[in-house]
Amino acid sequence: MRKKIVAGNWKMNTTVAEGIELAKAVVAKSADVPCDVTLIVGTPFTHLCPVAEALKGSKVELSAENCADKEKGAYTGEVSAAMVASTGASWTILGHSERRQYYGETDEKLVEKTKLALANGLGVIFCVGENLDEREAGKHFDVVTDQTKAVLYNFTAEDMAKVVIAYEPVWAIGTGKTATAEQAEEIHACIRKVVADKFGAQVAEDMTILYGGSCKPSNAKEIFAQPDIDGGLIGGAALKAEDFIAIAMSY
Repeated sequence: MRKKIVAGNWKMNTTVAEGIELAKAVVAKSADVPCDVTLIVGTPFTHLCPVAEALKGSKVELSAENCADKEKGAYTGEVSAAMVASTGASWTILGHSERRQYYGETDEKLVEKTKLALANGLGVIFCVGENLDEREAGKHFDVVTDQTKAVLYNFTAEDMAKVVIAYEPVWAIGTGKTATAEQAEEIHACIRKVVADKFGAQVAEDMTILYGGSCKPSNAKEIFAQPDIDGGLIGGAALKAEDFIAIAMSY
């Protein structure tokens, strides 16, 4: 059975105090979520330690939104995978479209980040997805295939047990647009085949693949019903505990 995951990506939102309150609200409502659904909150670096404390003793797991591509050293402003792990976080999000677009993150950097995250015991939520131009040009399958191969093909089948892939149609993030359940499913099936081609059918079957494009309480049930979609990487709706939990209860 593939693990079902609903993960929130808070992005650059909430002060530390607001983040603690949001985390506590998620914990308070988490008992309503089916026991086979893993809840993860992804917070800014500044929030990791206090949110870890707020989550202690609950079923909710903690993720960073990124980590550095260097182990340590004179890299002012960077936060290493070891630092992330030391806060009590057990996950990090890597390869998000906003990191690729706004900060020029390359596949080469993402390979190094993924290596360091895994070496420090972090699970990786690895993001892939096409922008609007690529979708309209019919290149969406090629884009997600290339993004997956360029980074994850550098790792082993054993490593894949610690990796979750999140498909994010970039054209649907923050725009209010959403891929149809069928559009999302066909890309998820494509990703699973790419994993199978490299690591074998069993690894692909066990791989959790999340949908990350404007998932809301109103559309989560239809999206999660698709055979190759195992949950969501939630943006805006993760900033309201009731919406986040409502999505997690859509199974």
